[in-house]
Amino acid sequence: MALPELITVEALFGPPERTTATISPDGTRIAYLAPWKNRLNVWVSGVDSDTDARCVTADDVRSVSTYYWTDDPRWLLYTQDTGGDENWHVHRVDLDDPDAPVVDLTPFPGIKVLDVNLPIERPGKAIVQLNARKVEEFDLAEIDIATGELTVLAENPGHVYDWMWGADGELFARTLTAEGDMALSRWNTTAGELELITTFNGADYPMGIQPFEMAADGAGVWIGSMQGTDLTRLVRVDLTTGVETEVDSHPTLDLDGARRAVAGLSSPLIRNPRTGALLGVCYLGERQEIRPVDPEFAAVLRKLRALSDGDIDALSSDDSGQRWVANFVDDGNPEVTYYYDHTTGESRLLFRSRPHLDPDAMAPMKPVTITARDGLALPSYLTLPVGIEPFALPMVLLVHGGPWFRNSWGFDPEAQLLANRGYAVLQVNFRGSVGYGKAHMQAAIGEFAGAMQNDLLDAVDWAVAQGYADPDRIGIFGGSYGGYAALVGVAFTPDRFAAAIDYVGISNLANVMRSMPPFLQPGLVANWYRYVGDPADPEQEADMLARSPITRVEHIKAPLMVVQGANDPRVVKAESDNIVAALRERGVDVEYMVKNDEGHGFLNPDNQIEMYRAADRFLHRHLGGRHG
Repeated sequence: MALPELITVEALFGPPERTTATISPDGTRIAYLAPWKNRLNVWVSGVDSDTDARCVTADDVRSVSTYYWTDDPRWLLYTQDTGGDENWHVHRVDLDDPDAPVVDLTPFPGIKVLDVNLPIERPGKAIVQLNARKVEEFDLAEIDIATGELTVLAENPGHVYDWMWGADGELFARTLTAEGDMALSRWNTTAGELELITTFNGADYPMGIQPFEMAADGAGVWIGSMQGTDLTRLVRVDLTTGVETEVDSHPTLDLDGARRAVAGLSSPLIRNPRTGALLGVCYLGERQEIRPVDPEFAAVLRKLRALSDGDIDALSSDDSGQRWVANFVDDGNPEVTYYYDHTTGESRLLFRSRPHLDPDAMAPMKPVTITARDGLALPSYLTLPVGIEPFALPMVLLVHGGPWFRNSWGFDPEAQLLANRGYAVLQVNFRGSVGYGKAHMQAAIGEFAGAMQNDLLDAVDWAVAQGYADPDRIGIFGGSYGGYAALVGVAFTPDRFAAAIDYVGISNLANVMRSMPPFLQPGLVANWYRYVGDPADPEQEADMLARSPITRVEHIKAPLMVVQGANDPRVVKAESDNIVAALRERGVDVEYMVKNDEGHGFLNPDNQIEMYRAADRFLHRHLGGRHG
């Protein structure tokens, strides 16, 4: 078999030519992200031709990742933070005047906007949650998009973590109880207090209830519910009685809400942009399944599915529901985007995000199921290099973050880089991963550095037993929780891995909880405290330290690469500084990369390229794969 050409790091991690396209509400324009001065910015073009395309945001410091069409064709909004600090501000762009400056609609020092909503019943307004009054409390405010006037609608009474806009301007709030359960309440504007509607068992929702959206009639909310079931289904909660009524469910798959929320993707609910009516619901197993609940959308969906063999990553339509932009992903293509007009039947390819990549040269991502030592099924993905006999290969165990997240089928640039270099790549949805039911997720309670890590080790043993992996050339690489797992791998099983890469990972479980920003602290009760422990309790803190790599530094002997964003608010820089200092004091080989303009994961293309070049060299040196 012929070896494929080496794919450059730039080809995989440089800025895409275009990405994240959506159609305007009036159906006349398309917005997308594309490079300007090596940073992704928002561009806008006509729907029929891109000859008039122009960059409308022009940020040369940090890539833009999220933007919003408004109901007024003049205004477009986008959010931006500073150097990865996650203090998001909302900015306005005047599409009618190319020379008009971008306006920060939330120009308060040090504030953070949690959410941006554009209610159908409030044209010209944006509803935001921001902490301008108190850093730890988010108030609900309305912004007049044209004038920039900001009006506070409700001040946080001290424990609200999410606000909702209901019918006729009614306000609703979600709060957390001391036990970590979630309460849904109506806001009594006159009395300035909350009136309880219902509560939800927080043990079912470590990352919150996803989705949680106002229903089209404004008298109920659509949520992803696990009440009385193992799999997440879509229900409607009546805002008067609190009673749940099932709207849609799948017999074997979870609603794809938690993964999408963590990844910053669109809601799993496909809705009519003008009326808010529910059109379809997204579920995810080995592949995506969209269940239409509206007959007309079912006809649209059949036409869209015929455009690509990939999964639909994102959909947008104009207000008429006739003109659509669909973004598809598959394991050989990072993004392929089509335009479709349901009235005329016209469809056309708008762009491939990385046209320089040959899909036939990419390594297939194969779903496999591995059985853990206690019998738990571990849905996983195996990516084997093209053109190499899949026997006794160097292998990289690529561990996802969260841990309340999951791997899914599609284009993974990390897996493609590694497979192209000759590594087998194994991605495991270990216990604690979302999307496989309540029991799979809750099997992780109390199992950090325990059964969760054993799942990864069992998967490595499986790959060796199948003949894919050379047991002496196995590396572990992960970000966030995955970085913690990489450190645990070399600290708790020092003879198992030949090299490790820790990317914004945790070295001390107790300290990382204490140092999380104020806006995340209330939510720790529902996830980290329940699954790991409360560092305020000395006995629990001792257990956390016993599960922390920083307390087992003397066992680490494998070469280690550590990558950190200096502005990371979730896993602060001290988490990496401390483990690196302790290892260097012992003479262990540690390569340390810090970027002063990044946070919890690198966003800017030049930093991503530098990091993956370094990772490529590091793994080549210690595992023996090819090097580009």
